[in-house]
Amino acid sequence: MAGRNFALIGAAGYIAPRHVKAIRETGNRLVAATDPHDSVGGLDAFFPDVRFFPEIERLDRHLEKLRRKSDQDRVRVVSICSPNYLHDAHVRLALRVGADAICEKPLVINPWNLDALAELEAEHAARVYTVLQMRLHPAVRALRERLAGARPAARSEVVLTYVTRRGPWYHVSWKGSEEKSGGLAMNIGVHFFDLVIWLFGEVAKSEVHLRRADKMAGVLELERARVRWFLSVDRGDLPADREEGQVALRRMTVDGQEVDLSSGFADLHTRVYEEIEAGRGLGIADARPSIRAVYGIRRAELTRPGRDAHPAVR
Repeated sequence: MAGRNFALIGAAGYIAPRHVKAIRETGNRLVAATDPHDSVGGLDAFFPDVRFFPEIERLDRHLEKLRRKSDQDRVRVVSICSPNYLHDAHVRLALRVGADAICEKPLVINPWNLDALAELEAEHAARVYTVLQMRLHPAVRALRERLAGARPAARSEVVLTYVTRRGPWYHVSWKGSEEKSGGLAMNIGVHFFDLVIWLFGEVAKSEVHLRRADKMAGVLELERARVRWFLSVDRGDLPADREEGQVALRRMTVDGQEVDLSSGFADLHTRVYEEIEAGRGLGIADARPSIRAVYGIRRAELTRPGRDAHPAVR
């Protein structure tokens, strides 16, 4: 399957370089890219001959032209790194030109959109893949193996903390708009919610104790765990004793034992692409539980934090 032609939507975004790197490291070719912003000079380091279009309509026309030209020229996969609220439309574009889609998280903001994408995926005989890279983190894989060997009735106590510093720009960009990003729980939290659901089973109950534009907290009761979670983009929530230059805190403890999530992220997108190339990519069904969980979190009434709340709000 190596050596396929790729296109990229959202080439100027924060996460796009990881996709470009993954395309090259899996032996594929990026032949076309688009973004309304033209700060995409980084493409030259990987694919200096890529065709770039500031308007997505021109990319659409170009992909259709390549599709009709020959099997050798047509784009087989479209990687999507655009703002969250556009993911659904851009996946549809990929399917319409006869390509598979690899879409950054979240695949969609609202869970019912997954049903429509599943129908289109079947109609076009194509695949829609999602990027849930946390499942491939070495420490997470080791934890899953350990949990598999635990006694069936074991129920874990999990504390999940993710603080990542963001400046004032965040709140005036599309990421600060709940309508466009899905809010904080969706934009920075969905892959962590996917992670704990993947490890500990479906959601039985959910409480939300704190919901602000810059931080959220609550408790998820899962089949095999209670997860106390806290998400923040407020740099004031970083630990006072953090290392110099530390701008993020990813911490998860399971029954008091820490899972090291402080490093190991550099090549996870390449690992995602390798899994797709090997026929083990994650798709619509895999994305559904966490998107459904976050949708519930976004609409839940706030409850007073009790003894089981995350330490940051208790």
